[in-house]
Parts: sequence; C-alpha cells; structure tokens
Amino acid sequence: MFFIEAKRIAVVILGSLLVAVSLNFFLISANVYASGFAGAAQLVSSVLTDHLNITISTGVLLLLFNIPVFILGWFKVGKGFTIYSIVSVACATFFLEVLPVRSISSDILLNAVFGGVLAGVGIGFSLKLGASTGGMDIVAMILSRMQDKPIGVYFLILNGIIIAFAGILYEPENALYTMVALYVTTSVIDMIHTRHEKVTAMIITKQADDLQQAIHRQMVRGITILPAKGAYSKEDKNMLYVVITRYELYDLERIINETDPQAFTNIVQTVGIFGFFRKEGEKLA
Repeated sequence: MFFIEAKRIAVVILGSLLVAVSLNFFLISANVYASGFAGAAQLVSSVLTDHLNITISTGVLLLLFNIPVFILGWFKVGKGFTIYSIVSVACATFFLEVLPVRSISSDILLNAVFGGVLAGVGIGFSLKLGASTGGMDIVAMILSRMQDKPIGVYFLILNGIIIAFAGILYEPENALYTMVALYVTTSVIDMIHTRHEKVTAMIITKQADDLQQAIHRQMVRGITILPAKGAYSKEDKNMLYVVITRYELYDLERIINETDPQAFTNIVQTVGIFGFFRKEGEKLA
C-alpha cells in the first residue's frame, strides 16, 4: 500500500515539474498559452503585467484559480483525487516560482509543440494514476464521467476561451500557435489517459466474497461470480468477471493486491459492450 501511494505521489510531483518546465522554458517566453488553468493563469498574468502594470506570477494565480475547483472536486470526483490534485497544484506553483523563465528556442512552433508535449505527459500520467494537475483537469474529469467520452475532448472545448482571448488581447498568430499547443497537449493526454476505453477483468480467487465486497465498496460495477477449479491443484475457486474502464484499472489492481495478493487476474481489451454499463450519476439496479 505504501509503495503504491509513494508511486502516485512521485508521479504527481513529476507531472507538476513537467507542467512547470513546459510553461517556463517553452510557452511563456513565446506568448503561447498552456491548457487548463495553467494557461488561464498565464494569460491573466500577461494581461495584468502588460495592461495594468501589476505583476502577479503565473504560479500564484494558478493556486488562486484552483481553490473553488478543489471544493467542487472534493464532492464530485472524490476526496483522494482532490487531495492529490492539491499536492499537484502546490508543487506546480513551487516549481513555477523556483524555475527561471527562459527561452530555449526562438521558433514559436517548436515552443508550442514541445511545450504541449511536456504538459500533456505531465497531466496524462497524473490522471492515469488517479490524480490530476488540478483546475480544468477536475472539470473535464467530471464531464468525462458524466458522458463517458474521452477526457481530451473536454480539454479542447474548455480551452477554446483561452484561444479566443489570446487572439483578441494579443496577436491572432498567438491564438493559432496556442491551438497547436492545446491540440498536442490533448492528443498526448488521450494517448496516456484512456478512461473511456473498456477492459474486462477475469479474477481467479479463493476469496471471492471478500474481493467482491471490497470492489463494491469503491467501484460501482456489476460483477459475475463463476465457479472455477484449478486443473493442476484441483482446488475449488471462483472467477470474478467484471467490465471496467481503463481509468479504473489502477484502483482495481490496488484492491486485488490488498484483499487477495495470490489472486490471478487476466485483463483483456473490450471491443464493445451491449446493455447497461453504468455512467456517472447512474445506479445499478
């Protein structure tokens, strides 16, 4: 359990570092805007500095913007997810303040592409392990759970306002390069975090009742329990058959390891499903 949580925290911190590097080394100096609240904070910081002569760093604004969203995430997404998101934003704010703002390349397209890739990797792996980089990640996660669609789609939609303001307040060219950066970011996120894809888990265990109860305590998924027998050992066992989203696979692995480390689990890709499959807000009969 400790190793799993330590791994998640390490990935969250690394994701925060990648987002900060993306901003300070690529996007800010090129006036290309990142996705989510990081891009919103970047844009507001630029506007305050250029038009009102008020200097507030991107990191500080990022932290302020996330406070109301953390409250929403606490009730709609989950306490654990939100706590890790708070850690992520705190680390991102720290890295943004510590790392200098430098221009690695004078080519705005290279800055947009590499900045977008780094941000996408940082956000994607954080989401994959059940955390986020805060802000728009939480909003997009809620919408993705409600509609069961790729989370990157919602990033692209929600980021449209950043693109619009970048074009209005600065050069239209900045808006176009911001679109490139956001497209790259959302594509990388969907490659890493494929929550909408379904997988089937077949779990062979001697502790079917305990495992079933543990899964249902944390995941609202239908489970079919079938009798099974070891061909070599001749021991009577059970097979739990459950279809989940790929996003839930991390949680299922943790539950199995905690309840029955000796269980044998086979995960197969699910091409399609017919009939009822629970989405956010629905309950099993």
